[in-house]
Amino acid sequence: MMTAGSRGDVAPYTGLGAGLVRAGHEVTLATHGIFEPLVAGSGVRFHPLPVDPRAELHSARGRRLHDARTGAGKLVRLASMARQVADEMTAALVEAARDGEVLLVGGSLGPLGYALADGLSVPALGLHLQPLHPTRDFPAPVLGARPLGSVGNRLSGRAVMTSVELLFFDALRSLRRHGIVTARRSRRPRPVLHGYSELVVPRPRDWPAELEVAGYWWPHRTGRLSPELEDFLAAGPPPVFVGLGSATVPDPGRVSRDIVTALRAARVRGIVQRGWAGLGARDGDDILTVDEVPHSLLFPRTAAVVHHAGAGTTGAVLRAGVPSVPVPVQFDATFWASRLTALGTAPGVLPLRRLTSTALAGAVHRAARDGSHRAAARALADRLAEEDGVAPVLAALDRLARRP
Repeated sequence: MMTAGSRGDVAPYTGLGAGLVRAGHEVTLATHGIFEPLVAGSGVRFHPLPVDPRAELHSARGRRLHDARTGAGKLVRLASMARQVADEMTAALVEAARDGEVLLVGGSLGPLGYALADGLSVPALGLHLQPLHPTRDFPAPVLGARPLGSVGNRLSGRAVMTSVELLFFDALRSLRRHGIVTARRSRRPRPVLHGYSELVVPRPRDWPAELEVAGYWWPHRTGRLSPELEDFLAAGPPPVFVGLGSATVPDPGRVSRDIVTALRAARVRGIVQRGWAGLGARDGDDILTVDEVPHSLLFPRTAAVVHHAGAGTTGAVLRAGVPSVPVPVQFDATFWASRLTALGTAPGVLPLRRLTSTALAGAVHRAARDGSHRAAARALADRLAEEDGVAPVLAALDRLARRP
């Protein structure tokens, strides 16, 4: 398996990989070296890739992502940043691919992964965490959630797919020059499975048969809650968790102050996660600041979760069956935030650029106190618990093995 990006672009593959290992497969995950601890105890081997995505987001070019005001503008800046680091990862991805009998390719690495599969004459299976392929049903998630009409929706998807292909243009040209890959492409349709539930995003009606929705791939669980966190949870009513995951913000100090003010105005206890944004609060009886924590252990014990609406965190909140307040920062977060409100598990969307202590306090109060959001979240969580996202991947691998 190969993937690149933030923690949310990696963690689901650790759970999928562990499921494949239990089924008898040997699995190696190739991704950024900083994420090696995520596979501890899973049985999944690890192949490190260079580039620290956290450092990239905090670099000058990473901070410039916040200067763009539209999804398209952010995508252009992200593509420019990604092209600069693609060459650094390519050699390590080639090395990892040479050891594989089947390549399982994360969405952002699709063009390179598929070219390597063709060059090495091994089958490949796409594993996407977002619906990247064009459809008339909704616009490309990375561009936001505003409908563009059936034609506009589909064109936006094509534009994003083209942008992804251009990320590896130089890397692929170099690989062709060295005879590692060729310009020849497999004529067979690429099978792609998506690691989210149709209960959350229904499968588009115009997708071809090879595009499947498998269900969530829950991350392999590592670690436990600290004694300090356990004591805090036991000391009062369920708190509200606030964290922006792998997202960064232009002014962490201001955002942190707004969060603390909002929690106290809403009269709830709070757990604030530092995350990649560097949030923080002065700890007290009502607020605790934490670093990384297992979402699957903590979220079910909260009154609500305020989060950046990344694909991985959105899935974790839905799995926990608690209401949420989505605060989308960039890329596909607005898409996932819109799904949460449509499902009734969130009172509304509060984009980072409109976040104030007053607005956040109101949203937290509605999420934590309005029983309808909790009921919707609980009902959906019960249905998600019945799904098995690993089984469709095993079936797809079996089909690949039986191909002539």
